[in-house]
Amino acid sequence: MTTTSPSSSAQSAREALAVRLQHLRKDAGLTGKELSARCGWHPAKTTRIQKGDALPSDSDIRTWCAACDADDQADDLIATARAVDSMYMEWRRLHRNGMRQVQQDWYTLHQQTRICRVYLSNVPPGFLQTPAFATALMNQITRFQGTPDDVAEAVAARIARSRFLYEGGHRYVVLMEESVLRFRTADPDAMRGQLRHLLTVMPLASLSLGIIPFTAQRTVWPLESFYVHDDTTAVVETLTAEIKVTQPREIADYAKAFTGLAEMAVYGDAARALIQAAIDALE
Repeated sequence: MTTTSPSSSAQSAREALAVRLQHLRKDAGLTGKELSARCGWHPAKTTRIQKGDALPSDSDIRTWCAACDADDQADDLIATARAVDSMYMEWRRLHRNGMRQVQQDWYTLHQQTRICRVYLSNVPPGFLQTPAFATALMNQITRFQGTPDDVAEAVAARIARSRFLYEGGHRYVVLMEESVLRFRTADPDAMRGQLRHLLTVMPLASLSLGIIPFTAQRTVWPLESFYVHDDTTAVVETLTAEIKVTQPREIADYAKAFTGLAEMAVYGDAARALIQAAIDALE
């Protein structure tokens, strides 16, 4: 099984926008140099935009359309460019004013999701985190990124997502690598509380929790953490960015990977035994 970079949806969308702009130029009978002259910028900028190497600003698109006598297409192209821009969001940009707003945006997405399939290879999902664990994790992220410290508010917003576990109409299918249970992401007391919380929520009808043991024979290698919302959007978390995947082909790849990962996981008593063993290792 081969996969492309999780940022490929964003790059493909950027390239599609670039092709539309290039077609506008050609339909207007303009060369790249002629369009650049009309726009009043260096030809290299036109080249970067047409290759998809640079995402044009709203002003750039309006200027481009005006140069091609296609002002009527500017609004649609601007909307497209903004959608492309939202597909690949660097964490430092998302967290430039702190983490609370991002957590609230996640709340809205979960509120709209009926079935959420989640794979974790590093930490438990936000909606299953305890306040102590979330605080420890967000403190680490804030220090690493050098962004404003609003951890207390962000933790409150993150924990609020857990309400959907107790409301009708929401279903969570969660897979975790056993390493998630063992990584000392927080201090022993916070880790112990987090692991016990997993045992507490496991009986919920809205939640299916599977653990992939260290000893499982792999058919799918460990991947970056991802969330699949209603088979329409996959959110992939990397070190530097949050990537929203919307291309059906790529979403199908994540669904296929999830199916393979789920077949390696253990559930029920076997999963509880792995969590309890991780708790015991903290003693």
